[in-house]
Amino acid sequence: MCAAPANEPTFRQSVDLMFNRAAALMDLPPGLEQKIRVCNATYTVRFGVRLRGQLQTFTGYRAVHSEHMEPVKGGIRYAASVDQDEVEALAALMTYKCALVETPFGGSKGGLCIDPREYDEHELELITRRFAYELIKRDLIHPSQNVPAPDMGTGEREMAWIADQYARMNTTDINSRACVTGKPINAGGIQGRTEATGRGVQYALREFFRHPEDVAAAGLSGKLDGKRIVVQGLGNVGYHAAKFLSEEDGALIVGIVERDGALYDPDGLHVEQVRDWLVRHGGLTGYHEPNTVASGASVLEADCDILIPAALEGVINLSNVHRIKAPLILEAANGPITAGADDILRARGTVIIPDLFANAGGVTVSYFEWVKNLSHIRFGRMQRRQEEARHQLVVDELERLDAAMGDRWSLSPTFKDKYLRGADELELVRSGLDDTMRTAYQSMREVWHGRDDVSDLRTAAFITAIDRVAKSYRAKGL
Repeated sequence: MCAAPANEPTFRQSVDLMFNRAAALMDLPPGLEQKIRVCNATYTVRFGVRLRGQLQTFTGYRAVHSEHMEPVKGGIRYAASVDQDEVEALAALMTYKCALVETPFGGSKGGLCIDPREYDEHELELITRRFAYELIKRDLIHPSQNVPAPDMGTGEREMAWIADQYARMNTTDINSRACVTGKPINAGGIQGRTEATGRGVQYALREFFRHPEDVAAAGLSGKLDGKRIVVQGLGNVGYHAAKFLSEEDGALIVGIVERDGALYDPDGLHVEQVRDWLVRHGGLTGYHEPNTVASGASVLEADCDILIPAALEGVINLSNVHRIKAPLILEAANGPITAGADDILRARGTVIIPDLFANAGGVTVSYFEWVKNLSHIRFGRMQRRQEEARHQLVVDELERLDAAMGDRWSLSPTFKDKYLRGADELELVRSGLDDTMRTAYQSMREVWHGRDDVSDLRTAAFITAIDRVAKSYRAKGL
């Protein structure tokens, strides 16, 4: 990650500055504006775990930014850089993100100051269960109060441990599986959750390119097909975004930036091959591709149509913003552009699809998983075969028509198989995610194009989200 200059605002300050810019354009009572801005509470837990023959002490956080809706929602990240400011800034982003995509949650975030690569699986399980215990006994993990999810450094495995720990401590809670989302399928998870944030990035770009006026604002034209994309970070989010955009939309992934270098090929890189290498070797070092570049920063600044930062915050900052060439940037990570860099890019005319919207696929599908856990039935189980039976009636009539028309008309070869199949859980999840991303983008662009004092999508997103949070508080009588 690029080191931010000393005069750069911190991540938390960047979030506050972006909030202020939007709030200044709104008619909010000062007391309500302050209530929305501040983090309600942050809990710091310090706990010991006996590892390798000695007691090790770990520090973890759970920030609750806004309880205008409950439960509150937000991931748990494992990283050596985790601190209170970062967790509180991420919790604030979760509040606005949930409001923007209309998932009925407040905002929260958790973090454990740990480098997970330094511990084996058994040690990580002991650490995770103890961390979960500390949060659960304070109701900071609870199906109706606070529902975590995976974030950087965590995944399905950690969520399964947390869910099991909650169930052990709450043996009579029938909704215990809803205490956390992002679980494995066999532990109450949902199809499509692992790919959700990357799939949401794809749907966000698809919706952007449905509006020629917006595409022209970025100095581009046409559709996604053939667009040159640089992805920074080929983790879960970056990998799925790159995979779907290249395989399903015809985009060219010309650059991939990782912490130990980068790859660049104007003809397009093979995403699956790069991902396989990363999984096996932990980095790009030694990759056989002749297009390997030692400096990842140079590829971040390469000539391309779309730049997708999908790893850490602050990678585009005052030290490198003047060299960023992409006319369209989609923030797949949280806060990858600092407030100072954001000002420069906006002044230049760069269009930024903000993290508030662009990476909301994860929390959207987490919402679907939470609903599934509370309803105790998988999506599609009740209606799928009934849909197929009704479709069969139509196919039977069309086949009679086909026989009667002879050579003059016939069914398309693949029509019957495609039409007869009822939607399964994965298809329903993708449909719900697509609809959510489309609707959220349209509400955001309505403010962007409908107000003379709003010149960018980020401000439009914050205004839309803050307005919805304010309405929730007013409905509570605040």
